[in-house]
Amino acid sequence: MKTLSMGKIYTADGFEYQLKRYAKAAEEFEKLFAAKPTAFFCAPGRTEVGGNHTDHNLGCVLAAGVSLDIIAAVTPTEDGYITVKSEGFPADVVDICDTEPREDEKNTSSALIRGMADGFKNKGFKLGGFKAYMTSEVLQGSGLSSSAAYEVIIGTILNGLYNDGKVGDVEIAKLAQYAENVHFGKPSGLMDQMASSVGGLITIDFKDKEEPLIQCVNYDFEESGHKLCIIDTKGSHADLTPEYAAIPPEMKSVAEYFGKTVLREIDKETVMENLPALREKCGDRAVLRALHFFDENQRVAKQAAALEKGDFKEFLRLINESGESSLAYLQNIFAAVNVREQGLTVALYLAKQLLAGEGACRVHGGGFAGTIQAFVPENKLETFREGMDRVFGEGACHVLTIRNCGGTKVLFEV
Repeated sequence: MKTLSMGKIYTADGFEYQLKRYAKAAEEFEKLFAAKPTAFFCAPGRTEVGGNHTDHNLGCVLAAGVSLDIIAAVTPTEDGYITVKSEGFPADVVDICDTEPREDEKNTSSALIRGMADGFKNKGFKLGGFKAYMTSEVLQGSGLSSSAAYEVIIGTILNGLYNDGKVGDVEIAKLAQYAENVHFGKPSGLMDQMASSVGGLITIDFKDKEEPLIQCVNYDFEESGHKLCIIDTKGSHADLTPEYAAIPPEMKSVAEYFGKTVLREIDKETVMENLPALREKCGDRAVLRALHFFDENQRVAKQAAALEKGDFKEFLRLINESGESSLAYLQNIFAAVNVREQGLTVALYLAKQLLAGEGACRVHGGGFAGTIQAFVPENKLETFREGMDRVFGEGACHVLTIRNCGGTKVLFEV
């Protein structure tokens, strides 16, 4: 875990704003707990640049921490409780002596806190109580993984307060995934947590799920002449968990036909040679999703290579190709059970119209509702943003930057 000054975390043009934001968090902490905070932590949201629905079958992804983050003003306690008050939400209070999963806590922030405490305990790391006031710019349902950032900041706090920062970023991410899978009840892969915990622009190869291979991609998006935009279509994720949850087992069913557990253990050629039998046994959608996996896995390596070479035009071509594969083969752009709501499809069509052959766009994150991602030429940014906001509402289009650090202790004095 890193300990960084604010100047190392935030860009110069946003520095004064962040100073005020941290000071406000400290002020709110003191109002709540009648004491000054003794430490500050932050964790970023994440953007998935490449590798749509590949991590859960031990594939490869290209991901990055982004400029929107969660910050926390914190002090340790000796009462055995973790108390977290997030701006705009009731306080969560969790007894760290009681870390068993609770059915009635599923899909709550308390479940994520208890899950992180449970993970730390299971791994033999030190555990203790704390009080925290948090404020987040990682919008819920934005596709930037607010839950992963929340898990990571809880783990980063426990790491900083009680483990001298010695629990590694990858381990924090694994514990965060455990909290989300077992306690929160969402069958997510590891990409969201890894990107938030590690930060920067990275490729992650999950072939060895115990020791994922993480590599930094050396490219400065500021030099590309494009801006990274996330467009929130304001679609509801309610009742969509079955849609997300169907993708991993459908992909895995193709691997299981060959006696394997995940697609990473077989290859595309084997699937192509056995198409008739696989169509009958697994169904066409499962086969198409498997073929998306193989192609998308290769695209991640090509995207990273294009950026390393400075070939941004090729990178954009691959982003568009990824988006087309998600639409046609992965089929996570809209839910078949509710064809009246196709906000992502509308957003992708609108983006292509506004970009007029330039830039690139694709689904962002899990899909079915939520957000798309676009790389927009700087000279078209205002027109693009206005066009998106006109259809999806004011503030729907978020312009982000890549953040070079993940979960971090912040040097800030009240």
